[in-house]
Amino acid sequence: METPNPAGHEPVFRARGLAKVYGSGEVEVHALRDVDLEIGRGEFVVLLGPSGSGKSTLLNILGGLDVPTRGEVSFGTHRLSGASESELTAYRREHVGFVFQFYNLIPSLTVRENVALVTDIVAEPMPVDEAVGLVGLTPRRDHFPAQLSGGEQQRVAIARAIAKRPQVLLCDEPTGALDYETGKLVLEVIARINAELGTTAVVITHNAAIAGMADRVIHLGDGRVQRIERNTHRLAPSELRW
Repeated sequence: METPNPAGHEPVFRARGLAKVYGSGEVEVHALRDVDLEIGRGEFVVLLGPSGSGKSTLLNILGGLDVPTRGEVSFGTHRLSGASESELTAYRREHVGFVFQFYNLIPSLTVRENVALVTDIVAEPMPVDEAVGLVGLTPRRDHFPAQLSGGEQQRVAIARAIAKRPQVLLCDEPTGALDYETGKLVLEVIARINAELGTTAVVITHNAAIAGMADRVIHLGDGRVQRIERNTHRLAPSELRW
C-alpha cells in the first residue's frame, strides 16, 4: 500500500516493501510487514497506532537506528537499506534530530551545555542561544535539569535536536510523560520548528487527538499501514483536546 505525500512536497523518505522481523523460527515477531511509504520534505506527519503496531520500529529505521529485514528505504538520494554502520552514523549525525519520550539530559550540565553537546559534531550548527530561544527557554538557559519541569526538560531535548540544523525531526511519543497542558506546549515547539525552519517532522503517538495538527496521519496496525488521512485544516496545538 503506497502512501503518496502531498503535492508540492519533494519526497525526503521513500520506503518500499519494508519489513522487520525479530527473532527466528517459532518466536519470530513481525514488527513491520511490507510497508510502502513516502514522506515529503517539510511535511508534518503523525504515525498513529496502538502499542505493538510498528510505529517505533518504523521511526527507528527512518532514523538509521535500525535496519530492515527486507525492503528498501532511502533518504533523498541516500539509500539507508544496505548502508554500513559508519554510513548510518554519518546520516544520523548530519541529517536527523531525535526526540524521545524520556529526555536523556545530562544532569550535571546546564540547559546551554546540554544543547551545546551536539554542536561539536556538525559542520554548521545553530548558535546554542538561538536553539534555546526557539524553544522558549532563554530565561532558564543556565539552569540544571533538576531545576526544570518535565515540559521544560523536553524542550531542552528538542533544542538539542534542532541545534544540528537537521533536515528531519523524529519524535517518539514526545508528550508521553507529560500532562495535558505541558504536552501542548511541547507540541507547539515542534509545530514551530516545522513551520519556521521547514524541518520535516515525524511524530509517533498512540494519542489520536494529536493527529489534528498533522498534514497527514498514517495509521499503523499489526506492522502495516492501515489507512492514511490528510488534514485539509491543521489544528494548532492549543486547539487539541484529549
